[in-house]
Amino acid sequence: MKAYKTEIYLSAKQKQKLINTIGVCRFLYNSFLSHNRELYQKEAKFCGGMDYDKYVNHTLSKEFPWIKAVSSKARKKAIMNADTAFRKFFKGEAKFPRFKKKNKQEVKAYFPKNNPTDLLVERHRMKVPTLGWVILKEKGYIPTNSIVSSCIVGQKADRFYISVLVKEEVTLPKETVKDHGIGIDLGLKEFAVTSDGQYFKNINQSIRIKKAEKKLKREQHSLSRKYEYYKKIKKSGGESAANQRKNLHKNIQRVQKLHLRLTNIRAAYQAYVIREVTKTKPLFITMEDLNVKGMMKSKHLSRAVANQKFYQFKLNLLNKCRKLGIELRQVDRFYPSSKLCSKCQMKKVKLSLSERTFTCDTCSHTMNRDENAAFNLVQATRYTVLT
Repeated sequence: MKAYKTEIYLSAKQKQKLINTIGVCRFLYNSFLSHNRELYQKEAKFCGGMDYDKYVNHTLSKEFPWIKAVSSKARKKAIMNADTAFRKFFKGEAKFPRFKKKNKQEVKAYFPKNNPTDLLVERHRMKVPTLGWVILKEKGYIPTNSIVSSCIVGQKADRFYISVLVKEEVTLPKETVKDHGIGIDLGLKEFAVTSDGQYFKNINQSIRIKKAEKKLKREQHSLSRKYEYYKKIKKSGGESAANQRKNLHKNIQRVQKLHLRLTNIRAAYQAYVIREVTKTKPLFITMEDLNVKGMMKSKHLSRAVANQKFYQFKLNLLNKCRKLGIELRQVDRFYPSSKLCSKCQMKKVKLSLSERTFTCDTCSHTMNRDENAAFNLVQATRYTVLT
């Protein structure tokens, strides 16, 4: 199974129908959480997703008739997602599930293949249940000769995206040409330094990102002021409350667009780094297991660490390595890659973060700190192979 994600263009009628579907799914997700909270406090019991779906169809839909105006499969999927979140919490795999907020646009609408005529894919369009034919932005991106099983449609900053799950024939990766490996040292000063001499700068220090973040800060301040002003007007019952609400919605969209822009810039840069690292098709790639959770506890570094998106980089690199048949190795987080000398393997006892050049006390070997760490990673003999 392979997923394809692309932007879609919708008509005004399709937009309204999709927004209504997402709104109902968010309402049911939150109501399931609220219902189980109350049930646990009163009777110490838990209501499963299937039982709550029956309750929605027979009881809740009578109180709120607009629930049945959208796809029943999308409604059920939202409830089962909340059920999964609860079960992960019970197993200790995740935190207690939180309520979904409208402005964060986290909830998506699920559409499975119910009939043979559903989810038909042509070069420039696709048939989605209840929505009909939607126009694809990337023409020819989704294969027309594959079997589509389901799709998810979401909204981000007044733009709509479809993620399609397709069954495809697996083609075995070609044999790697190179017989050597590559070590990658991730950091904050430089995003990544490889053992073959490649340096990738920190994209968050670029003018492009800084300008967008500065604009985002201004828009967020403006939005905060509008919220306070709108609360005062609403309490006093002023006639301009409706107009202020429109301005508030416009400002929310501007903030969402800037968040999306920053996300896209960082994702595109990570894709470029992965492409450059894997284009030589090495035998293996070794990286370290960073303690991101511990790094996030520092009030001085938490924002910089979060913007680097190390975990997302590891997932994307793993997917690329699977396609190309490259072995991705990960060394233990306590492996002293920065303190070891890449020439004589002697460990330096004290090495502060401010020292950007590594100098060995034994053999006087001098090298850039991050490049030395990358060489140690590629020479590491104890590692875990990620699959």
